[in-house]
Amino acid sequence: MEERPQWLEWAVELQALAQAGLEYGRDKYDLERYERIREITAEMMAEGSGLPLERVKDLFCNEKGYQTPKLETRAAIFQGERILLVQENDGLWSLPGGWSDVNITVGENMVKEVKEEAGLDVTVDLVIALQDQHRHNRPKNAYSVCKVFALCTQLGGSFQPNLETVDSGYFPLDGLPRLSEGKNTAEQIKMCFDAYHADQWKTLIE
Repeated sequence: MEERPQWLEWAVELQALAQAGLEYGRDKYDLERYERIREITAEMMAEGSGLPLERVKDLFCNEKGYQTPKLETRAAIFQGERILLVQENDGLWSLPGGWSDVNITVGENMVKEVKEEAGLDVTVDLVIALQDQHRHNRPKNAYSVCKVFALCTQLGGSFQPNLETVDSGYFPLDGLPRLSEGKNTAEQIKMCFDAYHADQWKTLIE
């Protein structure tokens, strides 16, 4: 997997240091310096990515407190030797999932996302892996993301088109459609198959 460019690594680290300084600093002059450092990181990101500066600030400099990775959930639901994927508005396919909401648990978020995107009621049975998105997926984000993959069991329900997805289907490993690689790669889906077939799966943690 392609590494993030060094300038981006520096910008991400500086932004995290500035955010921590703004949270825990007390001296007003230091707070001004931390704010300026944060502005510089946004300018670096805008210059390097080609995005408008205000858009970068919204994405990259909008949090408070100690900076930690964002959580994203992905559900692996099997029907025989086929895995469930949902088709998004751009025509690409992914495991049902999304960002974890702040007011529910990771498991509850998994159940919610599957219901919203695939129309199914599920139980969350086993955490397959906790992965650093930057090691596996592209395009790269300015922030860190921990991806949570879990085996789930369908209890009922059926797909209905919605704001996020236009179709769903079960696919064999050797017949996957075009994937949304920022959300899941063929290697990650193979990992889900491996966990599904394992007698005793040990959660992979990075």
